[in-house]
Amino acid sequence: MKVSVLLITFNEAQTLPRCLEALRWCDDIVIVDSGSTDGTIEIGLASGARLLHHGFSDFSSQRNYGLEHGKFLNEWILHLDADEVVTAQFVEKLNTLVPDEHTDAYFVPSKMILFGKWLKYSSLYPVYQARLGHVSRLKFRQEGHGQREDLPQERMGYFDEPYLHYSFSHGMSSWLRKHVRYADDEAVQIFASRKERDFRWGDLLSRDRLRRRRGLKILSQQLYPLARPWVRFFYIFLLRRGCLDGKWGLIYCFMLSLYEGMIALRLIELDMENEKK
Repeated sequence: MKVSVLLITFNEAQTLPRCLEALRWCDDIVIVDSGSTDGTIEIGLASGARLLHHGFSDFSSQRNYGLEHGKFLNEWILHLDADEVVTAQFVEKLNTLVPDEHTDAYFVPSKMILFGKWLKYSSLYPVYQARLGHVSRLKFRQEGHGQREDLPQERMGYFDEPYLHYSFSHGMSSWLRKHVRYADDEAVQIFASRKERDFRWGDLLSRDRLRRRRGLKILSQQLYPLARPWVRFFYIFLLRRGCLDGKWGLIYCFMLSLYEGMIALRLIELDMENEKK
């Protein structure tokens, strides 16, 4: 399969060169930037990528804007962030991929890297996201702080070769600031939807990996807020064997429980505000 690449960026001068170096095989790269001031734009243009400017509102809007205005050379688009890197094995498998008429897009896994260590267990690998799709058939919608495919699941396939995700490239201070914003988005989304989304035990027993993961997320939204950080730490560190990732697994599980704690505090605040109405 011949693909174009769509990248979304904001002040990614530190991570973008590594991402672009791994994309030297691609003859069509479009960057959607939301106002970088650190040299990201210059790095992108120097690589031969085409640049689009679009103010950031959420991730799905950035990707959809790029799909609409990118004028891509190829029909299939690989969606990446600047801190994500494709491997030689990924490219090799991509070259041999032949989509059938029933597939509009693919779920793709990633390997999460923390301080050079692949978090195989504590990241719950493999976690799939829609990252490869037909330019006119895959669109995105926002859910919480992230985006989700706006397609029926039966139109989705699975591409099992992972890319690398260096999600901590900007350091812990940046991670904390970013996840304060994410926690607020997640809490608002949970507050608005938890009474509307019914949990089904059959989702947890399903053979479909994505259905199991999304069912578990709905179940977690029914928990008393302050239980969230403790449950998530216990589930990932012990039940999902995050402890096998060593000290980096322990650090990452602590980070996740901290994030869940921020969501919990915001949910409590939202509940209190709702009771006053």
